[in-house]
Amino acid sequence: MAYAATMLECRLLSSLDAVDPGHWDALHDGTNPFVSHAFLAGLERYGCLREEWGWRPQHLTLWEGETLAGAVPGYLKENSHGEFVFDHAWANAYARHGREYYPKWLGAVPYSPVTGPRLLARDASVRAALLPALIDTLPSLGVSSAHVNFHGVADEPCFGEDWLLREDIQFQWHNPGHWQDFAGFLADMDSKHRKNIRQERAKVARQGISFRIVHGDQATRADLQAMYRFYLQTFVEYGNAPALTEAFLRHLASTLGRGLVLFLAEMDAQPVAGALCLRGGDTLYGRYWGGAALPGLHFEACYYQGIDYCLREGLTRFEPGAQGEHKLARGFLPRVVRSRHWLADADFADALREWCDHERQDVERYRRELLHHSPFRAGGPA
Repeated sequence: MAYAATMLECRLLSSLDAVDPGHWDALHDGTNPFVSHAFLAGLERYGCLREEWGWRPQHLTLWEGETLAGAVPGYLKENSHGEFVFDHAWANAYARHGREYYPKWLGAVPYSPVTGPRLLARDASVRAALLPALIDTLPSLGVSSAHVNFHGVADEPCFGEDWLLREDIQFQWHNPGHWQDFAGFLADMDSKHRKNIRQERAKVARQGISFRIVHGDQATRADLQAMYRFYLQTFVEYGNAPALTEAFLRHLASTLGRGLVLFLAEMDAQPVAGALCLRGGDTLYGRYWGGAALPGLHFEACYYQGIDYCLREGLTRFEPGAQGEHKLARGFLPRVVRSRHWLADADFADALREWCDHERQDVERYRRELLHHSPFRAGGPA
């Protein structure tokens, strides 16, 4: 089927290895590492998308002849594993009415609750053609619905009223522009929170813990093995199955270079914990952590080291991952994140539209309540 004035052809791809990396990456500005060909194709190539976890690649692409013009990274899902936009209530509602919610189609980055571009295109006219092409393609997939999670601001105007809007809260650090170092960051806090952070950092220092920051292009095999061991430890402790493989981590180090950042905590020159982050544009993205359960170490590795790094490197944003009200007291304020949802069943769509309206009102009330507990002094960041 053809779309837009240039007669674009729609194709579904079951593997990104079918696309030249340079052609895929020409569709975005390169500031978000999660939509890069290296990241998405690496998940497929190195065993991170197991079918039993519900991730089956079905990337929507638009072509002008044999030239890639637009794309949405997408997956057929048989469950809601690893999405971070929770729709179990929707699946249950379908089941109660004798309907099948799965499979569904999801436009997202697996395991990554990170806002960024989802409608990738060489220009605005192609971007506008992506969602109509998707809707026309869905019947051939036999899905109940389509979902686009954690899309960026530039994508939002492309969604019509038939795409339900959901919102949620994440806790993020934004430099308002005048913080030059950690002391300047603390100076904007009230005395209680400033004192607490200083005490937490001092507690780590007294244990003789130091940090070594390693970028992907500097990481040794031992560094990557240590970080992967910490990653596995966290999943084992919580009784969850780890999705990422050590081969994928090595792949990120070799392809992203400085876009991969490891914060390795050491005692007596031996690694005891680590935090894995990605960086792109003006933002540091915290993704995984693991290691010894030493007092204050989690906060230092996952938050304070990252803030220090942003201030030194001139990054203005730090997104440390989904959920976690404890982040608020450490300078991460509530920010709204969004997702869009299209349902083939008009009756369900109408019912869930009202549900989404109420949910957004609840999220806004929650955001305002959180801001009343901001660690910053009156007139500070909001």
